[in-house]
Amino acid sequence: MQRLPLLTTAHALFLDFDGTLTELAPRPEAVRVASGLPPTLASLHTHLGGALAIVTGRPEADIDRFLAPLRLPLASEHGAQYRLGNTSVPAVSAPDLGFVLQAAQSLAARHPGLLVETKRVSVALHYRQAPQLEALCHDTLARAMRHVEGVELLCGKCVFEVKPCGAHKGQAIADFMTQAPFAGRIPVFVGDDVTDETGFAAVQARGGWGIKVGEGPTMAQHRCMTSAALRGWLSSARTTLERER
Repeated sequence: MQRLPLLTTAHALFLDFDGTLTELAPRPEAVRVASGLPPTLASLHTHLGGALAIVTGRPEADIDRFLAPLRLPLASEHGAQYRLGNTSVPAVSAPDLGFVLQAAQSLAARHPGLLVETKRVSVALHYRQAPQLEALCHDTLARAMRHVEGVELLCGKCVFEVKPCGAHKGQAIADFMTQAPFAGRIPVFVGDDVTDETGFAAVQARGGWGIKVGEGPTMAQHRCMTSAALRGWLSSARTTLERER
């Protein structure tokens, strides 16, 4: 097993949520957060001078609910919404996805294993409980997208999502790195999915490093095989930074 690098007070840490900090679940609301995770993140946030952010496809409210009472800097919905401090602002305008939503809901109504998730600027169609419907889900959304300008289809682990062009995790990280307390630090990003590859590219272009959780091809320089192992690395980093105070 590859040994992950040490995290220091010179770093800025960006973390995906599902499949990274937590194990994947059959449905988005069924995710379970390890009891020690919120205090570990809170401590790391403090010792990194506030330079720790969650970068996720989830809506803001989901992350706050799962990590309560902790409220961290956040790039939600694949970088469509930013929160630095107490202020949450849209990074992109919301497209009119009525046609896409109707198509996704109509398909889900005919196939109970499908789940439609509506976000502020995107529509996600989950097929984890019906993997045989992958091609049908893809084709349905691809056809519906032809009626909407400025959107693209994002392919993740058992999910397709129609979202605005230009909103992605790499851009979110790049934008955060221009702002205090992230500016001037060495960026680190941890993710598990193909949707995280733009994040790996962003941090490595700025002299930092990426950590891929799990199997599969990646441009990340480092790999950690499970979410539990990643949480162990974060816990060790917390202990090390606390000792250095």
